Amino acid sequence: MAIQWKPLENLDQIEQIKLRSREIPVLIYKHSNRCHICSITQFRLEDDWAFGANELEAYYLDVIAHRPVSLEVANTFQVHHESPQVLLIMDGECVYDASHLDIQFQELKEEYLAARA
Repeated sequence: MAIQWKPLENLDQIEQIKLRSREIPVLIYKHSNRCHICSITQFRLEDDWAFGANELEAYYLDVIAHRPVSLEVANTFQVHHESPQVLLIMDGECVYDASHLDIQFQELKEEYLAARA
């Protein structure tokens, strides 16, 4: 299954994501094209992805091109700004975040399942 990335490019989308996460869990992936670790983690996420479009909505945030959005994501969901970073949003709250090489699909899946239980 391939990830159907949705671009996260403006501040208004953050509130939309909070609302959407009340219907379906949302993943935000913060990425920098200048970072080789970002490339590794993106490849690992995409290679292992096993969620259908109706199970988890995935957003891609380019932290270089959209720095104010990235900083507001960190502020809104009360996490430290990192790149690469994944945030799992459910019911308007961040229930899981990981950064750098700590981003593991299996751990993300386990957190997803635990939060859905």
